[in-house]
Amino acid sequence: MISTHQIRCTGCAASIPGERIPANFRCADCGSLFEVVYPWSVGGNTGNTAVSLPNPSALRWLWQERRTSSLAIDQSGVWRFRDLLPIVQNDSITTLREGNTPLYELPRAAKSLGIHWILAKHQGMNPTGSFKDTGMTAALSVAVERGFQWVACASTGNTSAAMAAYAARAGLRSIVFIPDGKIAWGKLSQSMDYGALTIQLRTDFDGCVKMVNQLVMTHPIYLLNSVNPYRLEGQKTPAFELLEQMDWQVPEHIIVPGGNLANSAALAKGFSEMLQLGLISRIPRISIIQAAGANPLYKSMLENNGVELTPVKADTRATAIRIGNPASWRKAVAALHSTGGWCEEVSEQEIALAKAQIGAEGIGCEPASAVTLAGLKKLVADGRVGTEERAVLILT
Repeated sequence: MISTHQIRCTGCAASIPGERIPANFRCADCGSLFEVVYPWSVGGNTGNTAVSLPNPSALRWLWQERRTSSLAIDQSGVWRFRDLLPIVQNDSITTLREGNTPLYELPRAAKSLGIHWILAKHQGMNPTGSFKDTGMTAALSVAVERGFQWVACASTGNTSAAMAAYAARAGLRSIVFIPDGKIAWGKLSQSMDYGALTIQLRTDFDGCVKMVNQLVMTHPIYLLNSVNPYRLEGQKTPAFELLEQMDWQVPEHIIVPGGNLANSAALAKGFSEMLQLGLISRIPRISIIQAAGANPLYKSMLENNGVELTPVKADTRATAIRIGNPASWRKAVAALHSTGGWCEEVSEQEIALAKAQIGAEGIGCEPASAVTLAGLKKLVADGRVGTEERAVLILT
């Protein structure tokens, strides 16, 4: 079989075939996370020199044509773009027709901030209510193709719901580790409804991560937390969908909530690949907003420009981003540097007010994603976002 992709360490740049990736998704030499690379990735090399790069115009036409198809993989807002994530064969794909989420205008919020355009890409309209579905369909499909029967994750809510749903759909068994009393119970109920074996530990999210890593290193269980680079392949597709909805006009700013920090890296990867392929001529600034009670990246950028990160004891009502030691922080720093974005923190009061303002537009979101509007206010106030510039909030 011709290799369609390689796995590359984000630390030492060592490349290996996807099938040889360690169970904990960390480089054996330097301990860094991996990324998926294609011939069109920056510095990409799959070992297949004969491959031809996709044609931008042909891709746009093909993606639009698939919208009229009755096939499940074409109706998926992830796999409709499968030309840019050739990680599994089509018959291995597990889909709940995720993606295809709406792009809303927020005119009252824009007026209150004194800018012309605020848009919201609402990833909460996915099957289990968050952007995690876009990543889970990709990574779980890899688990199916590689013959795993069990999958596992540590979660504060969204990841557990997504993993359990897609595992059930594929006929796999799933295990969820949750921190004691620090999870959104509505999301937990989803994972239990989908049949996941749910284990509550007397620790925080980071303690759950340690436990699930021990499990996958000693048993044939596939890890589905965001350290899995295939998760990011699915999570990059909202960038494609967003630009398609904007008639391929690139916004100036993308504002992303900051928890475990993989989503900002995934979106940056998506925009970078589109730039490499000639689908767009520039990339937007990607800015990351954290809750003040769970702000290790913000502190890192402020103190040493992201060279080192010191974990914090996370404490915020925005449960989905209550993470004190984010696994993908180096990838997030790279996303900030490559796109020219910023990292900000917002208080609990600012989050609550922003959530109310989004609600006043007739749009519901969880507190963890309301940080985007709260953070945008700060970026506008100090002139980093101009009145004529378009900002897109990523909501769940």
